Amino acid sequence: MTIKKLLAPKKISRIALAGVLGVSLLSAAALIPPPLGTNANAQPVTLNTPQMPGFADVVEAVSPAVVSVRVKADMEMAADFPSHREFRFDRRFMDKYGNMPYFRDDERRGERSKRYSRPDHRGNKSQRSAISQGSGFFVSDDGYIVTNNHVIAKGSEFTVILNDGTELSATLVGGDKRSDLAVLKVDSGQKFTYVEFDDKNPRIGEWVVAVGNPFGLGGTVTAGIVSANGRQIKTNKYDDFIQIDAAVNKGNSGGPTFNLSGKVVGVNTAIFSPTGGNVGIAFAIPAATASEIVDDLISNGKVMRGWLGVQIQPVTSEIAESIGLDDAKGAIVAGAQDASPAKNAGIKPGDVITAVNGTKIKGPRALAKEISNINPDSEVIISLWRDGASKDVTVKLGKLPDEASQGRNNTPRALKSLARIGLELRQSPDGGGVEVIDVVPDSRADKRGIRAGDIIVTINGEEVSDPNQVLEIIRQVRELKRNAALFQIERNGESRFVAIPLRRG
Repeated sequence: MTIKKLLAPKKISRIALAGVLGVSLLSAAALIPPPLGTNANAQPVTLNTPQMPGFADVVEAVSPAVVSVRVKADMEMAADFPSHREFRFDRRFMDKYGNMPYFRDDERRGERSKRYSRPDHRGNKSQRSAISQGSGFFVSDDGYIVTNNHVIAKGSEFTVILNDGTELSATLVGGDKRSDLAVLKVDSGQKFTYVEFDDKNPRIGEWVVAVGNPFGLGGTVTAGIVSANGRQIKTNKYDDFIQIDAAVNKGNSGGPTFNLSGKVVGVNTAIFSPTGGNVGIAFAIPAATASEIVDDLISNGKVMRGWLGVQIQPVTSEIAESIGLDDAKGAIVAGAQDASPAKNAGIKPGDVITAVNGTKIKGPRALAKEISNINPDSEVIISLWRDGASKDVTVKLGKLPDEASQGRNNTPRALKSLARIGLELRQSPDGGGVEVIDVVPDSRADKRGIRAGDIIVTINGEEVSDPNQVLEIIRQVRELKRNAALFQIERNGESRFVAIPLRRG
Protein backbone atom coordinates (compact mmCIF):
# COMPACT_ATOMS: atom_id res chain seq x y z
CA MET A 1 0.00 0.00 0.00
CA THR A 2 1.34 3.37 -1.01
CA ILE A 3 1.85 6.29 1.30
CA LYS A 4 -0.76 8.27 -0.69
CA LYS A 5 -3.38 5.69 -0.01
CA LEU A 6 -2.50 5.61 3.68
CA LEU A 7 -2.88 9.40 4.01
CA ALA A 8 -6.06 9.72 1.94
CA PRO A 9 -9.30 10.41 3.97
CA LYS A 10 -11.55 7.45 4.41
CA LYS A 11 -15.13 7.61 3.33
CA ILE A 12 -17.58 7.43 6.17
CA SER A 13 -21.20 6.72 5.52
CA ARG A 14 -23.83 9.35 6.47
CA ILE A 15 -25.60 6.90 8.76
CA ALA A 16 -22.41 6.11 10.66
CA LEU A 17 -21.58 9.81 10.95
CA ALA A 18 -25.05 10.62 12.26
CA GLY A 19 -24.72 7.86 14.83
CA VAL A 20 -21.41 9.14 16.03
CA LEU A 21 -22.65 12.72 16.25
CA GLY A 22 -25.80 11.61 18.07
CA VAL A 23 -23.81 9.81 20.73
CA SER A 24 -21.53 12.81 21.10
CA LEU A 25 -24.44 15.25 21.44
CA LEU A 26 -26.20 13.04 23.98
CA SER A 27 -23.02 12.81 25.99
CA ALA A 28 -22.64 16.60 25.90
CA ALA A 29 -26.30 17.13 26.87
CA ALA A 30 -25.81 14.98 29.92
CA LEU A 31 -23.17 17.42 31.09
CA ILE A 32 -25.41 20.54 30.68
CA PRO A 33 -27.79 21.28 33.65
CA PRO A 34 -31.51 21.52 32.84
CA PRO A 35 -33.11 24.99 32.56
CA LEU A 36 -34.31 26.54 35.81
CA GLY A 37 -37.91 25.70 36.74
CA THR A 38 -37.97 22.31 35.01
CA ASN A 39 -38.29 19.05 36.82
CA ALA A 40 -38.38 15.64 35.20
CA ASN A 41 -40.39 14.32 38.16
CA ALA A 42 -42.73 17.36 38.50
CA GLN A 43 -45.66 17.09 40.97
CA PRO A 44 -48.47 19.54 41.93
CA VAL A 45 -47.38 22.01 44.62
CA THR A 46 -48.97 21.39 48.02
CA LEU A 47 -48.10 23.26 51.24
CA ASN A 48 -49.12 22.39 54.76
CA THR A 49 -48.99 25.98 56.00
CA PRO A 50 -51.68 27.28 58.42
CA GLN A 51 -54.66 28.72 56.58
CA MET A 52 -56.29 32.09 57.36
CA PRO A 53 -59.79 31.84 58.78
CA GLY A 54 -62.60 32.10 56.29
CA PHE A 55 -65.40 34.60 56.77
CA ALA A 56 -67.97 33.14 54.40
CA ASP A 57 -69.90 31.17 57.03
CA VAL A 58 -70.11 34.18 59.35
CA VAL A 59 -71.18 36.52 56.56
CA GLU A 60 -73.82 34.10 55.29
CA ALA A 61 -75.30 33.78 58.77
CA VAL A 62 -75.37 37.46 59.80
CA SER A 63 -76.06 39.28 56.52
CA PRO A 64 -79.87 38.90 56.67
CA ALA A 65 -79.83 40.81 59.98
CA VAL A 66 -77.94 43.82 58.55
CA VAL A 67 -79.92 46.58 56.84
CA SER A 68 -79.34 49.82 55.02
CA VAL A 69 -81.05 52.83 56.59
CA ARG A 70 -82.39 55.60 54.39
CA VAL A 71 -83.40 58.84 56.11
CA LYS A 72 -85.49 61.64 54.63
CA ALA A 73 -85.40 65.10 56.18
CA ASP A 74 -87.61 67.96 54.99
CA MET A 75 -85.92 71.34 54.95
CA GLU A 76 -86.22 74.67 53.21
CA MET A 77 -84.07 74.93 50.13
CA ALA A 78 -83.47 77.80 47.78
CA ALA A 79 -85.09 77.67 44.35
CA ASP A 80 -81.57 77.66 42.84
CA PHE A 81 -80.41 74.53 44.66
CA PRO A 82 -77.11 73.49 43.01
CA SER A 83 -76.83 70.76 40.47
CA HIS A 84 -75.37 67.38 41.34
CA ARG A 85 -72.04 68.34 39.80
CA GLU A 86 -71.90 71.59 41.80
CA PHE A 87 -72.86 69.68 44.92
CA ARG A 88 -69.97 67.28 44.42
CA PHE A 89 -67.58 70.18 43.83
CA ASP A 90 -68.74 71.87 47.03
CA ARG A 91 -68.49 68.62 48.92
CA ARG A 92 -64.89 68.14 47.85
CA PHE A 93 -63.45 71.62 48.13
CA MET A 94 -65.66 73.84 50.26
CA ASP A 95 -66.99 71.63 53.06
CA LYS A 96 -65.89 73.15 56.36
CA TYR A 97 -65.33 69.63 57.69
CA GLY A 98 -62.83 68.84 54.94
CA ASN A 99 -59.84 68.96 57.24
CA MET A 100 -61.42 67.41 60.32
CA PRO A 101 -59.84 64.05 61.19
CA TYR A 102 -62.94 62.53 62.85
CA PHE A 103 -66.33 62.79 61.20
CA ARG A 104 -69.63 61.12 60.80
CA ASP A 105 -70.94 61.27 57.27
CA ASP A 106 -74.53 62.40 57.76
CA GLU A 107 -73.46 65.36 59.89
CA ARG A 108 -71.46 66.58 56.91
CA ARG A 109 -74.44 66.25 54.61
CA GLY A 110 -76.65 68.15 57.04
CA GLU A 111 -74.23 71.07 57.25
CA ARG A 112 -73.97 71.26 53.47
CA SER A 113 -77.72 71.27 53.09
CA LYS A 114 -78.14 74.15 55.54
CA ARG A 115 -75.92 76.40 53.49
CA TYR A 116 -78.32 76.27 50.57
CA SER A 117 -81.34 77.23 52.66
CA ARG A 118 -81.49 80.74 51.27
CA PRO A 119 -84.18 82.61 49.28
CA ASP A 120 -84.21 83.05 45.54
CA HIS A 121 -84.24 86.49 43.89
CA ARG A 122 -87.92 86.91 44.88
CA GLY A 123 -87.23 85.98 48.48
CA ASN A 124 -89.10 82.67 48.20
CA LYS A 125 -87.97 79.36 49.63
CA SER A 126 -88.96 75.91 48.49
CA GLN A 127 -89.21 72.64 50.40
CA ARG A 128 -86.67 70.02 49.40
CA SER A 129 -85.94 66.64 50.89
CA ALA A 130 -82.43 65.76 51.96
CA ILE A 131 -81.71 62.04 51.81
CA SER A 132 -78.95 60.45 53.85
CA GLN A 133 -78.00 56.82 54.24
CA GLY A 134 -76.41 54.69 56.91
CA SER A 135 -76.47 51.16 58.23
CA GLY A 136 -78.17 49.22 61.01
CA PHE A 137 -78.99 45.72 62.25
CA PHE A 138 -81.87 43.80 63.83
CA VAL A 139 -81.53 42.94 67.52
CA SER A 140 -84.91 41.20 67.85
CA ASP A 141 -87.14 39.10 65.65
CA ASP A 142 -90.02 41.59 66.00
CA GLY A 143 -88.19 44.40 64.19
CA TYR A 144 -86.05 46.51 66.55
CA ILE A 145 -83.06 47.96 64.67
CA VAL A 146 -79.90 49.57 66.08
CA THR A 147 -78.17 52.39 64.22
CA ASN A 148 -76.29 55.62 65.00
CA ASN A 149 -78.08 58.66 66.34
CA HIS A 150 -76.30 60.90 63.83
CA VAL A 151 -77.74 58.78 61.02
CA ILE A 152 -81.36 59.44 62.02
CA ALA A 153 -80.95 62.93 63.51
CA LYS A 154 -83.54 65.40 62.17
CA GLY A 155 -85.10 62.69 60.00
CA SER A 156 -88.82 62.80 59.18
CA GLU A 157 -89.12 59.44 57.38
CA PHE A 158 -87.12 56.25 57.80
CA THR A 159 -86.79 53.32 55.40
CA VAL A 160 -84.80 50.16 55.98
CA ILE A 161 -83.61 48.05 53.09
CA LEU A 162 -83.14 44.37 53.79
CA ASN A 163 -80.37 42.19 52.41
CA ASP A 164 -82.69 40.89 49.67
CA GLY A 165 -83.67 44.41 48.57
CA THR A 166 -87.03 44.58 50.36
CA GLU A 167 -87.87 48.11 51.57
CA LEU A 168 -89.82 48.59 54.80
CA SER A 169 -90.95 51.72 56.63
CA ALA A 170 -89.64 52.23 60.15
CA THR A 171 -90.44 54.48 63.09
CA LEU A 172 -88.03 56.08 65.54
CA VAL A 173 -88.15 54.52 69.01
CA GLY A 174 -85.52 56.78 70.52
CA GLY A 175 -82.05 58.24 70.12
CA ASP A 176 -79.21 59.13 72.47
CA LYS A 177 -76.88 61.89 71.34
CA ARG A 178 -74.23 61.28 74.01
CA SER A 179 -73.62 57.67 73.00
CA ASP A 180 -74.57 58.24 69.33
CA LEU A 181 -76.98 55.29 69.36
CA ALA A 182 -80.58 55.07 68.16
CA VAL A 183 -83.29 52.44 67.77
CA LEU A 184 -85.78 52.12 64.91
CA LYS A 185 -88.79 49.76 64.75
CA VAL A 186 -90.27 47.94 61.77
CA ASP A 187 -93.89 46.83 62.24
CA SER A 188 -94.56 44.46 59.39
CA GLY A 189 -95.83 41.44 61.29
CA GLN A 190 -93.04 39.19 60.04
CA LYS A 191 -90.15 37.59 61.91
CA PHE A 192 -86.66 38.86 61.18
CA THR A 193 -83.24 37.29 61.46
CA TYR A 194 -81.45 39.11 64.27
CA VAL A 195 -78.05 39.15 65.96
CA GLU A 196 -76.90 39.46 69.57
CA PHE A 197 -74.32 41.59 71.34
CA ASP A 198 -71.25 39.83 72.67
CA ASP A 199 -70.98 39.93 76.46
CA LYS A 200 -67.21 40.47 76.56
CA ASN A 201 -64.75 42.87 74.99
CA PRO A 202 -62.81 41.61 71.96
CA ARG A 203 -59.10 40.98 72.33
CA ILE A 204 -56.59 43.12 70.48
CA GLY A 205 -55.60 41.25 67.31
CA GLU A 206 -58.88 39.34 67.09
CA TRP A 207 -60.43 38.96 63.63
CA VAL A 208 -63.58 41.01 62.99
CA VAL A 209 -65.97 41.53 60.09
CA ALA A 210 -67.75 44.84 59.37
CA VAL A 211 -70.99 44.72 57.39
CA GLY A 212 -72.74 47.84 56.16
CA ASN A 213 -73.81 50.23 53.42
CA PRO A 214 -70.73 52.26 52.38
CA PHE A 215 -71.44 55.10 49.95
CA GLY A 216 -74.98 53.72 49.51
CA LEU A 217 -73.72 50.63 47.68
CA GLY A 218 -75.71 48.23 49.83
CA GLY A 219 -74.57 45.17 51.76
CA THR A 220 -70.78 45.22 51.78
CA VAL A 221 -68.42 43.09 53.86
CA THR A 222 -64.89 44.01 54.99
CA ALA A 223 -62.56 42.22 57.38
CA GLY A 224 -59.72 43.19 59.67
CA ILE A 225 -58.58 42.97 63.26
CA VAL A 226 -59.20 44.78 66.51
CA SER A 227 -56.42 47.37 66.67
CA ALA A 228 -57.06 48.77 70.16
CA ASN A 229 -59.58 48.99 72.99
CA GLY A 230 -60.57 51.98 75.09
CA ARG A 231 -59.84 54.60 72.44
CA GLN A 232 -60.78 58.21 73.27
CA ILE A 233 -61.29 60.51 70.30
CA LYS A 234 -62.75 63.47 72.24
CA THR A 235 -66.25 63.30 70.79
CA ASN A 236 -67.72 63.38 74.31
CA LYS A 237 -66.84 62.61 77.93
CA TYR A 238 -68.06 59.01 77.54
CA ASP A 239 -65.56 58.08 74.81
CA ASP A 240 -64.59 54.41 74.99
CA PHE A 241 -64.24 53.03 71.47
CA ILE A 242 -62.95 49.86 69.86
CA GLN A 243 -60.50 50.67 67.07
CA ILE A 244 -60.58 48.35 64.05
CA ASP A 245 -58.73 48.30 60.73
CA ALA A 246 -61.52 46.74 58.68
CA ALA A 247 -62.45 49.14 55.87
CA VAL A 248 -65.20 51.45 57.12
CA ASN A 249 -66.42 54.35 55.01
CA LYS A 250 -69.21 56.90 54.84
CA GLY A 251 -72.47 55.01 55.04
CA ASN A 252 -71.11 52.30 57.34
CA SER A 253 -72.27 54.38 60.31
CA GLY A 254 -74.58 52.36 62.54
CA GLY A 255 -73.51 49.05 61.05
CA PRO A 256 -72.24 46.15 63.14
CA THR A 257 -68.78 44.72 63.61
CA PHE A 258 -68.86 40.95 64.22
CA ASN A 259 -66.45 38.46 65.69
CA LEU A 260 -66.05 35.06 64.04
CA SER A 261 -68.82 33.67 66.25
CA GLY A 262 -71.32 36.02 64.65
CA LYS A 263 -71.75 38.16 67.78
CA VAL A 264 -71.77 41.96 67.56
CA VAL A 265 -68.67 43.36 69.27
CA GLY A 266 -69.22 46.99 68.24
CA VAL A 267 -71.38 49.53 66.41
CA ASN A 268 -69.39 51.47 63.78
CA THR A 269 -69.69 55.17 64.46
CA ALA A 270 -66.66 57.20 63.31
CA ILE A 271 -63.52 57.06 61.21
CA PHE A 272 -60.19 58.84 61.24
CA SER A 273 -59.54 60.25 57.81
CA PRO A 274 -58.19 63.55 56.47
CA THR A 275 -59.78 62.74 53.09
CA GLY A 276 -63.12 61.24 54.07
CA GLY A 277 -62.26 57.73 52.87
CA ASN A 278 -60.98 54.66 54.64
CA VAL A 279 -57.38 54.80 55.85
CA GLY A 280 -57.57 51.78 58.12
CA ILE A 281 -58.64 53.50 61.35
CA ALA A 282 -62.27 53.16 62.40
CA PHE A 283 -64.06 53.31 65.73
CA ALA A 284 -66.95 51.27 67.07
CA ILE A 285 -69.05 51.61 70.23
CA PRO A 286 -68.31 48.53 72.39
CA ALA A 287 -71.07 45.93 72.66
CA ALA A 288 -71.14 46.22 76.45
CA THR A 289 -72.00 49.91 76.22
CA ALA A 290 -74.34 49.58 73.25
CA SER A 291 -76.42 46.77 74.75
CA GLU A 292 -77.24 48.81 77.88
CA ILE A 293 -78.12 51.93 75.88
CA VAL A 294 -80.25 49.94 73.44
CA ASP A 295 -82.17 48.26 76.29
CA ASP A 296 -82.96 51.69 77.77
CA LEU A 297 -84.07 53.08 74.42
CA ILE A 298 -86.35 50.12 73.74
CA SER A 299 -87.84 50.22 77.24
CA ASN A 300 -88.10 53.99 77.81
CA GLY A 301 -87.39 55.70 74.49
CA LYS A 302 -84.52 57.55 76.17
CA VAL A 303 -81.49 56.93 78.36
CA MET A 304 -81.59 57.78 82.07
CA ARG A 305 -78.14 58.63 83.45
CA GLY A 306 -77.04 59.38 86.96
CA TRP A 307 -75.77 62.89 87.71
CA LEU A 308 -73.26 63.93 90.37
CA GLY A 309 -72.86 67.58 89.35
CA VAL A 310 -69.12 68.22 89.51
CA GLN A 311 -66.48 69.67 87.23
CA ILE A 312 -63.46 67.38 87.32
CA GLN A 313 -59.98 67.03 85.90
CA PRO A 314 -57.14 64.49 86.01
CA VAL A 315 -54.82 64.17 89.00
CA THR A 316 -51.28 64.77 87.77
CA SER A 317 -48.19 63.67 89.67
CA GLU A 318 -47.60 67.29 90.68
CA ILE A 319 -51.15 67.67 91.97
CA ALA A 320 -50.84 64.39 93.87
CA GLU A 321 -47.56 65.54 95.45
CA SER A 322 -48.98 68.92 96.41
CA ILE A 323 -51.90 67.37 98.36
CA GLY A 324 -50.02 64.41 99.81
CA LEU A 325 -51.68 61.74 97.67
CA ASP A 326 -49.50 58.69 96.98
CA ASP A 327 -50.85 57.79 93.52
CA ALA A 328 -51.67 60.19 90.68
CA LYS A 329 -55.09 58.62 90.17
CA GLY A 330 -58.66 59.71 90.63
CA ALA A 331 -60.54 62.84 89.57
CA ILE A 332 -60.03 66.13 91.35
CA VAL A 333 -63.13 68.26 91.83
CA ALA A 334 -62.70 71.67 90.24
CA GLY A 335 -66.18 72.77 91.20
CA ALA A 336 -69.56 71.52 92.43
CA GLN A 337 -72.62 72.92 90.68
CA ASP A 338 -75.24 74.74 92.71
CA ALA A 339 -78.09 72.53 93.96
CA SER A 340 -76.30 69.46 92.61
CA PRO A 341 -76.13 66.09 94.43
CA ALA A 342 -72.41 66.68 95.01
CA LYS A 343 -72.99 70.13 96.51
CA ASN A 344 -75.76 68.85 98.74
CA ALA A 345 -73.49 66.04 99.97
CA GLY A 346 -70.72 68.47 100.90
CA ILE A 347 -68.29 67.65 98.08
CA LYS A 348 -66.16 70.71 97.43
CA PRO A 349 -63.37 71.93 95.14
CA GLY A 350 -60.06 70.26 95.88
CA ASP A 351 -61.60 66.92 96.84
CA VAL A 352 -60.18 64.00 94.89
CA ILE A 353 -62.74 61.30 94.04
CA THR A 354 -60.88 57.99 94.26
CA ALA A 355 -63.72 55.43 94.17
CA VAL A 356 -67.46 54.98 93.57
CA ASN A 357 -69.14 52.16 95.49
CA GLY A 358 -65.71 50.63 95.98
CA THR A 359 -64.77 50.77 92.28
CA LYS A 360 -61.48 52.62 91.94
CA ILE A 361 -61.49 55.67 89.68
CA LYS A 362 -58.45 56.12 87.45
CA GLY A 363 -59.45 59.46 85.98
CA PRO A 364 -62.26 61.83 84.92
CA ARG A 365 -63.58 59.64 82.10
CA ALA A 366 -63.76 56.62 84.37
CA LEU A 367 -65.78 58.67 86.89
CA ALA A 368 -68.14 60.02 84.22
CA LYS A 369 -68.71 56.53 82.84
CA GLU A 370 -69.23 54.99 86.29
CA ILE A 371 -71.77 57.62 87.38
CA SER A 372 -73.63 57.54 84.05
CA ASN A 373 -74.14 53.78 84.40
CA ILE A 374 -76.01 54.25 87.70
CA ASN A 375 -79.72 55.07 87.69
CA PRO A 376 -80.86 58.47 88.96
CA ASP A 377 -82.08 58.61 92.60
CA SER A 378 -79.64 55.83 93.52
CA GLU A 379 -77.48 56.30 96.60
CA VAL A 380 -73.76 55.81 96.02
CA ILE A 381 -70.72 55.93 98.27
CA ILE A 382 -68.11 58.37 96.99
CA SER A 383 -64.60 57.91 98.38
CA LEU A 384 -62.70 61.20 98.67
CA TRP A 385 -59.18 62.37 99.48
CA ARG A 386 -59.48 65.56 101.51
CA ASP A 387 -57.00 67.36 103.77
CA GLY A 388 -54.51 64.50 103.59
CA ALA A 389 -56.96 61.75 104.54
CA SER A 390 -59.54 59.45 102.93
CA LYS A 391 -63.23 60.01 103.55
CA ASP A 392 -66.48 58.39 102.36
CA VAL A 393 -69.55 60.45 101.45
CA THR A 394 -73.02 59.11 100.62
CA VAL A 395 -74.60 60.87 97.65
CA LYS A 396 -78.06 60.48 96.15
CA LEU A 397 -77.58 60.90 92.41
CA GLY A 398 -79.81 63.11 90.33
CA LYS A 399 -80.86 62.98 86.69
CA LEU A 400 -78.33 64.25 84.19
CA PRO A 401 -79.56 67.69 82.98
CA ASP A 402 -78.57 69.64 79.90
CA GLU A 403 -75.10 71.03 80.21
CA ALA A 404 -74.68 74.78 80.46
CA SER A 405 -71.70 77.02 80.85
CA GLN A 406 -71.41 80.40 82.52
CA GLY A 407 -69.01 83.18 81.76
CA ARG A 408 -67.31 85.72 83.95
CA ASN A 409 -66.80 89.41 83.35
CA ASN A 410 -63.39 90.58 84.56
CA THR A 411 -62.44 94.13 85.48
CA PRO A 412 -59.05 95.25 86.84
CA ARG A 413 -58.42 96.15 90.49
CA ALA A 414 -55.20 96.06 92.57
CA LEU A 415 -51.96 94.80 91.02
CA LYS A 416 -49.31 92.38 92.38
CA SER A 417 -46.45 90.43 90.86
CA LEU A 418 -45.46 86.83 91.57
CA ALA A 419 -42.24 87.00 89.60
CA ARG A 420 -40.75 83.68 90.66
CA ILE A 421 -43.42 81.65 88.93
CA GLY A 422 -44.19 84.23 86.23
CA LEU A 423 -47.56 85.73 87.21
CA GLU A 424 -48.86 89.28 87.39
CA LEU A 425 -52.08 89.50 89.40
CA ARG A 426 -54.88 91.87 90.33
CA GLN A 427 -58.08 91.59 92.29
CA SER A 428 -61.17 90.49 90.35
CA PRO A 429 -64.11 92.93 90.17
CA ASP A 430 -66.42 91.13 92.61
CA GLY A 431 -63.71 89.98 95.00
CA GLY A 432 -64.34 86.38 93.99
CA GLY A 433 -60.80 85.40 93.16
CA VAL A 434 -57.64 86.94 91.76
CA GLU A 435 -57.23 87.74 88.07
CA VAL A 436 -54.12 86.88 86.06
CA ILE A 437 -53.32 89.89 83.89
CA ASP A 438 -49.99 88.70 82.49
CA VAL A 439 -47.89 85.53 82.29
CA VAL A 440 -44.14 85.65 81.70
CA PRO A 441 -43.28 83.60 78.57
CA ASP A 442 -41.57 80.29 79.29
CA SER A 443 -42.15 80.72 83.02
CA ARG A 444 -43.33 77.93 85.32
CA ALA A 445 -46.90 79.25 85.15
CA ASP A 446 -46.75 79.55 81.36
CA LYS A 447 -45.55 75.96 81.02
CA ARG A 448 -48.53 74.81 83.09
CA GLY A 449 -51.01 76.51 80.77
CA ILE A 450 -51.92 79.57 82.86
CA ARG A 451 -53.18 82.42 80.64
CA ALA A 452 -54.00 86.09 81.05
CA GLY A 453 -57.65 86.43 82.06
CA ASP A 454 -57.66 83.29 84.21
CA ILE A 455 -59.13 83.65 87.68
CA ILE A 456 -57.32 82.08 90.66
CA VAL A 457 -60.10 80.87 92.97
CA THR A 458 -58.18 78.85 95.56
CA ILE A 459 -54.61 77.83 96.37
CA ASN A 460 -54.15 74.54 98.23
CA GLY A 461 -57.85 74.63 99.11
CA GLU A 462 -57.82 78.16 100.55
CA GLU A 463 -60.02 80.74 98.85
CA VAL A 464 -58.30 83.91 97.67
CA SER A 465 -59.79 87.27 96.84
CA ASP A 466 -56.70 89.49 96.97
CA PRO A 467 -53.22 89.17 95.41
CA ASN A 468 -51.66 89.57 98.87
CA GLN A 469 -53.38 86.37 99.96
CA VAL A 470 -51.76 84.57 97.05
CA LEU A 471 -48.31 85.73 98.15
CA GLU A 472 -48.94 84.69 101.75
CA ILE A 473 -50.19 81.20 100.87
CA ILE A 474 -47.22 80.64 98.55
CA ARG A 475 -44.92 81.61 101.42
CA GLN A 476 -46.63 79.11 103.72
CA VAL A 477 -46.34 76.33 101.14
CA ARG A 478 -42.63 77.00 100.80
CA GLU A 479 -42.21 76.78 104.57
CA LEU A 480 -43.79 73.33 104.45
CA LYS A 481 -41.05 72.43 101.93
CA ARG A 482 -43.53 71.37 99.29
CA ASN A 483 -42.38 71.52 95.69
CA ALA A 484 -45.65 72.78 94.21
CA ALA A 485 -48.81 74.70 95.05
CA LEU A 486 -52.23 73.67 93.81
CA PHE A 487 -54.02 76.51 92.01
CA GLN A 488 -57.73 76.32 91.22
CA ILE A 489 -58.17 78.24 87.98
CA GLU A 490 -61.43 79.38 86.41
CA ARG A 491 -61.61 80.11 82.69
CA ASN A 492 -64.73 80.79 80.60
CA GLY A 493 -66.94 79.53 83.39
CA GLU A 494 -65.08 76.23 83.76
CA SER A 495 -62.84 75.38 86.68
CA ARG A 496 -59.67 73.26 86.80
CA PHE A 497 -56.67 72.62 89.04
CA VAL A 498 -53.05 73.27 88.13
CA ALA A 499 -50.03 72.35 90.24
CA ILE A 500 -47.40 75.05 89.73
CA PRO A 501 -43.81 74.22 90.80
CA LEU A 502 -42.32 76.56 93.38
CA ARG A 503 -38.74 75.45 92.79
CA ARG A 504 -36.78 75.20 89.60
CA GLY A 505 -35.87 71.77 88.27
